[in-house]
Amino acid sequence: MKKIFNIIISAGVLALLTLTSCGSAPQADSNALKALASTSFLADIAQNVAGDRAQVASLLPIGADPHAYQPVPSDVAKIAESNLLILNGLEYERFIESLLENAGGERVIVEAAHGLTPLGMEEHEPEDEEHADEAESGENHEHEAGDPHMWLDPNLVIAYVENIRDGFIQADPDGKDIYTANAESYINQLKELDAWIVEQVNQIPAERKLLATNHEALNYFAERYGFEVVDSILPSFSSEASPSAQEIASAIDLIKDSGAPAIFLGEVENADLAEQIASETGVKIVNSLYLETLTDGAPAGTYMEMMRHNVTQIVEALK
Repeated sequence: MKKIFNIIISAGVLALLTLTSCGSAPQADSNALKALASTSFLADIAQNVAGDRAQVASLLPIGADPHAYQPVPSDVAKIAESNLLILNGLEYERFIESLLENAGGERVIVEAAHGLTPLGMEEHEPEDEEHADEAESGENHEHEAGDPHMWLDPNLVIAYVENIRDGFIQADPDGKDIYTANAESYINQLKELDAWIVEQVNQIPAERKLLATNHEALNYFAERYGFEVVDSILPSFSSEASPSAQEIASAIDLIKDSGAPAIFLGEVENADLAEQIASETGVKIVNSLYLETLTDGAPAGTYMEMMRHNVTQIVEALK
C-alpha cells in the first residue's frame, strides 16, 4: 500500500485511489492549501514541515482524548474544506471513516505511521478460521493494526516527518524545496531530542526503570530508552477500556512484586483506578503526563515540549 491517497467519496462509497494515477489534490496556489491533522501533536509536527508555506489546523481540540472522541458536525466541514489530511494511522483515528464519507470531495491523505512496524501485531493475529472471520468483520479486536502510539519515540517521528513532507509535496509541488528543508531541520531537532532523553533517563538506576501505566501508550518509549513496562493497568491500547476485578487484583500483585515506584497516567485519563491501586501498593501517582494531546501553552505547547515535560516527570519520579 502506498503512503498517500486521494480520497473520493461518491454515492456513500469510500474509494481509495493512489495519487500516482490521479494527480495532486486540486488547488490554485500554495496559499490555497488547507492542511488538517487529526490531533494537536500531529498538527504541530506537520506545522514544522509546512513552516510559513501553509497553516496546519487540528481536528481534535486541545485536551481531547482520541480514544473517547465523539465527532461533531463542524468536523465534517473542516475535512470538506481540507486539501491535505494528516492521520496517525494504525486505526488510531477510529472515528474518521464516517467523517470522510460525510465530507465528500478530494484530498491528499497521509498516514504518518506508514511504513513502520507496530508493536502488538502478534497479539491480534487470528489463530484459526473462526478468529480470521472476526478479523475480516472487524469484530472483537482493539487496534488490530497494533499499538499506534509511535510518536512517543522521537526516532519513529522521523518517519512521520518524511511521510508528512511527501504529502505536502504531493499537495503543493511548488513548495517542494521548502518542505524538504523544513523537514530536514526538524529531523535534526528530533535527533537532538532523542540524545537529550538518553542523557536524562541515564540518571535513573537500572533497577528503577519500571513503568506502570494506565493504558498501553508508553511501549515504544520503553523499548527505545530501556524501560520495562511492569503492567498496563488498563489491558488495551485504549484509555476507555474497563478492567475486571480480577485484572485489578493482578495489577496490584504485579506492581507489588516489581517494586515499581510510580504509576504514570496521561493527563486526559481518569485517575480513579490508579488511585485505588496506589492506595493498596503504596506507589506514587504521576498524573501530569501529556501522551495524546498538547496543551494551550506550557507545559506541552509543542510536540518537543510535550516530550521534554513527560521525560522530566518520569525521571523525577524514578531517579
